[in-house]
Amino acid sequence: MTSSVEHVNSLRLVQSSDLEEFVQQILVANGTSTEHAGIVANCLVQADLRGVDTHGSNRIPSYMERIRRKALDATAAPELRQVTPAVAQVDGRNGFGFVAAHAGMARAIEMAQQFGIGMVSIKHSNHFGMSAWLVKQALDADMMSLVFTNSSPALPVWGGKEKLMGVSPIACGAPSENPRRPFILDMAPSVAARGKVYKALRRGEKIPTDWALDGEGNQTDDPAKALEGVMLPMGGPKGSALAIMMDVFSGVFSGAAFAGHVTNPYDPSKPADVGHFLVAVKPDLFMTMDEFKSRMQYLYQRVVDSEKAAGVEQIYFPGEIEMITEERRLSEGIPLAEAEIEALNKEADRVNVARLKVQSRVDS
Repeated sequence: MTSSVEHVNSLRLVQSSDLEEFVQQILVANGTSTEHAGIVANCLVQADLRGVDTHGSNRIPSYMERIRRKALDATAAPELRQVTPAVAQVDGRNGFGFVAAHAGMARAIEMAQQFGIGMVSIKHSNHFGMSAWLVKQALDADMMSLVFTNSSPALPVWGGKEKLMGVSPIACGAPSENPRRPFILDMAPSVAARGKVYKALRRGEKIPTDWALDGEGNQTDDPAKALEGVMLPMGGPKGSALAIMMDVFSGVFSGAAFAGHVTNPYDPSKPADVGHFLVAVKPDLFMTMDEFKSRMQYLYQRVVDSEKAAGVEQIYFPGEIEMITEERRLSEGIPLAEAEIEALNKEADRVNVARLKVQSRVDS
């Protein structure tokens, strides 16, 4: 007989195209337009493909609960206001963060194509998943980018003990000669993203003891206790300062919530009011595009070919491991835990959408 823990940990493969179509249908059935549902579904599945499972399709149940509880407006369309020729602001109107941010980056790219740089501030938004999809949106237009967001309280400021700052990612990117190996940095200012704790909880797994403290301030390997306590900033005061920086540029600057007032995406009681900050930069401002990409390729080779430390088999460029994972999962499929599939199918059953097509079971 299979134990409940083994059942939770059991993984099944799902084709990315099937998963994206499935997620889009659930979104449409919950009031999202076909266009906006396509954006959200694509962004979530991009995260699944890159191995950022914490920010992928498993977020659908929490998003749908926010819609049902009127904490997120599935029908909202973002409003764009031009501030200067190279600066714009988007009001997300409490709709999907993916939709507001997609519109914001599209406008930032347009401005950068004309003026060399485009900056967009976004307010009244929601969680937008993995930041790297926005970097990739810029890369598809041959643009460099900066992507900031703030988020709900999860870690203390350095020297404090209460949840105040969010585990707010900083992301950036630049194109290269090899389009399969661009520069993509997407990192949280904490030792680990809080989504990894939620993932461990769903799958019945333990977490490393240096990720978080429980409600009593003690180290813990129990994800449930970790969620009662605080995440730990990476590098001590450095991680704390980066989290504050995200709040300055994304929250204070935009007019969105800040200083610990962003609502947790798993809390369906009220709007989140997340803020984002996006910049697109034209890489050929000071040289030709070919020269820029050639220099990026040289940097890549210098990094990955550098002398390895003892015990290291391979050196990777930022974002390269995720690109390799994406290539593999496009071919083999995306692994989802049985518990995650059940949660997704429960959402499908609620709105009479066909259940998710799954393939063979794989070892966890």
